[in-house]
Amino acid sequence: MANLKELSRVIPERLSSGHRLCAGCGASIAARQILMGTENPVVVGCSTGCLEVATTIYPYTAWEVPFIHNAFENVAATISGVETAYRALKKQGKIKKDIKFVAFGGDGGTYDIGIQSLSGALERGHNFVYVCYDNEAYMNTGIQRSGATPYGASTTTAPAGKASFGKSQFRKDLTAIVAAHNIPYVAQASISNWNDLVTKSQKAFSVNGPAFLNVLAPCPRGWRFPSEKVVEVSKLAVETGFWPLYEIEDGKWKLSYKPKQIRPLADWLYLQGRFKHLKKEENKKAVEELQANVDKRWKELLIKCEEAGK
Repeated sequence: MANLKELSRVIPERLSSGHRLCAGCGASIAARQILMGTENPVVVGCSTGCLEVATTIYPYTAWEVPFIHNAFENVAATISGVETAYRALKKQGKIKKDIKFVAFGGDGGTYDIGIQSLSGALERGHNFVYVCYDNEAYMNTGIQRSGATPYGASTTTAPAGKASFGKSQFRKDLTAIVAAHNIPYVAQASISNWNDLVTKSQKAFSVNGPAFLNVLAPCPRGWRFPSEKVVEVSKLAVETGFWPLYEIEDGKWKLSYKPKQIRPLADWLYLQGRFKHLKKEENKKAVEELQANVDKRWKELLIKCEEAGK
């Protein structure tokens, strides 16, 4: 693959500078890398969330492509309707270009509020790419816990304190839920591994039918780490096995990156202020339970990818 500089010469910038996302925001990095995955004209839909509200403050926009504003829950339904209209017009000969369609949703708009419209669009088989930029909470409205928030994290609606060690449920495995729809392409990626992410984006845009990318996009404000550490924090999520990189093509699971040695989860947890209470002795058990859950899921993934024992 070409490097980022070479890609930028071929594919014009589709999310311009000047938007109002926070410094170090993982969502903007994810969007820019994903939009390098196709040279075709592209239509973007975006559910209400950080990426949407901070890039489209009326009367301005940071998008250099056609963009559709959506409510929190319906970006998959909207983009599937647009894709259907496109196919009808192309069949009538009124559109000649090959146009791609992509929907962006945060974890709140995907794991929770928008999962119904996403499931319906996947089941109907629309030709589009759905991207979940996962920053693990409802960051835009005040860092409330979502279905993607990790066990033990402190949020404004699951705060750590005398009565609690933070969120008491493990996160939902959305990538596996989407894979159960048996669509052509599903992948999990991270902004820290840009080559892997752009390659997966290229595959997602090239398949005939729905494709899904679940991309870890850390939030310095909600995760409470310095903004310049966003790539480091994202990379450690991969190296500790918390956020494994893999893809599922036509039902075949494949690990796309295997760390030489899985690092302790604590290396990732303790870089973030949302987990600082887990350093206390009384919360040691929560760290052990979280580590055990990550280990269990990693072993299950290796089996699915036929990597166990290698």
